Amino acid sequence: AELSVEECCDKGVEWANKNRKCASLPLISESRECSMAQEQCCHSQLQKQSCSDGVEFATARDECDSHAAENTSCEAQDFKTCCYCCLLGKAAQAQGQSCEPNPKLGYQCGIVFRSCCGKGPEGIDLSISDDAPKKQQVEISKEELDQEDPYLHDGCRGGGPCSQQCRDTGSSYVCSCFVGYQLQPDGITCEDINECITGTHSCGLGQTCVNTLGSFRCQRDTSCGTGYELTDDSRCKDIDECETGTHNCPPDFICQNTPGSFRCRPKLQCMSGFIQDALGSCIDINECLSTNTPCPAGQICINTDGSFTCQRISPSCGRGYHLNEDGTRCVDVDECSSSSQPCGEGHVCINAPGNYRCECKAGYTFDVISRTCIDINECRRYPGRLCAHKCENTPGSYYCTCTMGFKLSADGRSCEDLNECESNPCSQECANVYGSYQCYCRRGFQLSDIDGISCEDIDECALPTGGHICSFRCINVPGSFQCTCPSSGYRLAPNARNCQDIDECVAESHNCSFNETCFNIQGSFRCLSLECPENYRKSGDTVRLEKTDTIRCIKACRPNDVSCVLDPVHTISHTVISLPTFREFTRPEEIIFLRAITPTYPANQADIIFDITEGNLRDSFDIIKRYMDGMTVGVVRQVRPIVGPFHAILKLEMNYVMGGVVSHRNIVNVHIFVSEYWF
Repeated sequence: AELSVEECCDKGVEWANKNRKCASLPLISESRECSMAQEQCCHSQLQKQSCSDGVEFATARDECDSHAAENTSCEAQDFKTCCYCCLLGKAAQAQGQSCEPNPKLGYQCGIVFRSCCGKGPEGIDLSISDDAPKKQQVEISKEELDQEDPYLHDGCRGGGPCSQQCRDTGSSYVCSCFVGYQLQPDGITCEDINECITGTHSCGLGQTCVNTLGSFRCQRDTSCGTGYELTDDSRCKDIDECETGTHNCPPDFICQNTPGSFRCRPKLQCMSGFIQDALGSCIDINECLSTNTPCPAGQICINTDGSFTCQRISPSCGRGYHLNEDGTRCVDVDECSSSSQPCGEGHVCINAPGNYRCECKAGYTFDVISRTCIDINECRRYPGRLCAHKCENTPGSYYCTCTMGFKLSADGRSCEDLNECESNPCSQECANVYGSYQCYCRRGFQLSDIDGISCEDIDECALPTGGHICSFRCINVPGSFQCTCPSSGYRLAPNARNCQDIDECVAESHNCSFNETCFNIQGSFRCLSLECPENYRKSGDTVRLEKTDTIRCIKACRPNDVSCVLDPVHTISHTVISLPTFREFTRPEEIIFLRAITPTYPANQADIIFDITEGNLRDSFDIIKRYMDGMTVGVVRQVRPIVGPFHAILKLEMNYVMGGVVSHRNIVNVHIFVSEYWF
């Protein structure tokens, strides 16, 4: 397991206490942080031990010079520093001076000074010491003593009980520590802060932090290298070999220091035209071999001892040659580079050493009659063999072109199909075909007959079948259509074409009061307050069917109410029904079925009569009697169209007649609501 920094530090302290050195400190971990902490804590412990030894030596012998250093120079310096500072503190205590040290002594020395001034090695007050020289005792009064020493009653006199800094508060005192130390839990003792472990040091890369009492120092990890030495502040300083006399220059040479090294310069200086070698000898410089020729054009360089001479060259050139710019040799004349074009148009001039010749250019042929070069019409000479589509002749050459819908290939001769769709010629969709393209439209659009490119919206609502697309209203949109329903009371069905009635009573989106009953009608709802008349009560079997709501009141006579008992009306019902507006009414529509319940009389003596007594406006309804499944049924029919919106109350009676007298009567009040829309 990886060791913590505290464990590594404890190992370093343990080694220092046991061996009194850190040179052969065994590293307990490969971790770089652990090795640093172990080494730093070992050095810090050695410093504390050396300083403690110096204080004990000064306390026991009152001198420091007789101590023989057994450890490294750094540990010997720590011993001597603490020993000297302790002697200074004891001297100040013996002379009755203040135990506050001079700041110029340094931070570490000040701590030892204050400790030895105020306390002995066993921690007792040393304000009166038997070892101090005896002085003549003079009796002094308390008032004179207070005037002579204003700090007599100061709790921090002589350093007080604090190990470093003390502040008297009158009734008590407060201890504090110098920078680089921290106060211990006892409130008196100060302990050194190891900046190397806490990470509060400022050492950079390539440096190792070494803790000291109250501070730290940065030590360079690597050596400075040849020609440099390490200073006390861990910096590399150049060694001046010339000043220290560590150079190896001969007597005829002068030493010149350089960063990290030195140079030997000869005392003898050579004349102009000579260069000095490593042994100090002067050697002639051959100026004729230099990169920049010292002689002008047309002359050659001849080296001399310490200098050179220039000698002129005058060669003779024949026809077709001339001297070069330097005038040193003959070079060919390029007749073809002149602006006079010696061969004329259509020819190629070919230069040769001392001469030139003329040939026809590619694409031209020599005409023996005119003795000139004339253009070759490649398209006429090789018809259909040069180009895939069309051939165009040019002076000295030709080029190929392609017909519309094609483009020239990379070989400059073949033609390949041009994908016109890449340039987006169509307003919507484009299909490339060989040599052309075809535009087509997305669903809901049609191609324009005018340009064959643009797409026009198809008005689905205006088509012959448009009226049957939507159940209510069709709205055309670009590329499609939308169906809508009336603004209230309906919602669009999942097929997005039909309209569905919203049952506000079931959805509880109505505004009926507590005393009202909500009745759903096509496209809306009604709030009706239907109360039973006197001697009647609501039946608990109120029926709620599709598109029909019924409330039934049955007779409930009070005791001994003979007139109520003799009244033939047994039930009064309220029914709500929603009807559409029939715009094309071709036959009667059966809307209500009244099923008769035969009373406890012989069937051959009872007759059931159905009648519409009120509310049949414009005779829009009638009632017929029918026998179904062994029961007598009164069927209410709508015989005429009704234009909505419309509301009427149709009063129906179902009478049981025996011997010409109505023995039993049921009244049905039908609330008819005719909606403007019906889906």
